[in-house]
Amino acid sequence: MPFAPHFPVMLRTEDGVRIDAAHTAPTGAAAAGQEIGQEIGIVVAHGFTGSWRERTARRIVHVLSETGGVVAFDFRGHGRSGGRSTVGDLEILDVDAAVRHARVIGYRRIAVVGFSMGAAVAVRHAALRGGVDAVVAVSGPARWYYRGTRPMRQVHWAIERPVGRWAARMAKRTRISSGRWDPLPMPPHEAAALISPVPLLVVHGDADAFFPLDHAHQLHEGAREPKELWIEPGFGHAESAATPELIRRIGKWISSNFS
Repeated sequence: MPFAPHFPVMLRTEDGVRIDAAHTAPTGAAAAGQEIGQEIGIVVAHGFTGSWRERTARRIVHVLSETGGVVAFDFRGHGRSGGRSTVGDLEILDVDAAVRHARVIGYRRIAVVGFSMGAAVAVRHAALRGGVDAVVAVSGPARWYYRGTRPMRQVHWAIERPVGRWAARMAKRTRISSGRWDPLPMPPHEAAALISPVPLLVVHGDADAFFPLDHAHQLHEGAREPKELWIEPGFGHAESAATPELIRRIGKWISSNFS
């Protein structure tokens, strides 16, 4: 089955970085004259080394378009976007550009759905920039510098070593900044406390090979109401493990908070 059609968009952040993005209009019931579906805009924030152009991401956008219009984009340093990745710091400006675009094209209520690094950015953006009406953090870290799993040790190798950054650029088209964070960005579990009264949904799998469940619990516990925590049995990590059924449930959660 083909994916819902999308329309390429080039955004620009307030610090001047070009962001490659795409808009997918509402489909199905969301497009069939249902006013609430036509009002909802969903911004999708991918994980580290990901891209909205990947098949897994496009599948997620396709399912979410049943709930509302979707703006998906590549973070700075990823794919066809400009700049270099700061791995969760300045990326809040990328989300901000996508949210502003969703508002400009007519969506009145905006939800941001982030995966892994994108989940951390979605939480931080809602806390520090605002302008959104719901946040979904899927497979996200609660704190920085976690190295407790082999996949995360590999991620830190790619970020911190010149040969790792070269490998990420060659294999994944991800350009990573060589500089260290200065100052240290607010960690997601602290940022979560600043989101209320915007509702937050934390989704995490008990088979996540990157971040164990304590990250989900720390993120959820750091937030104020309204908040919700879904621990998904057998669910692995982020976009690649997300089933259409899970994404559809996330879409229903978003629409239930906007009804």
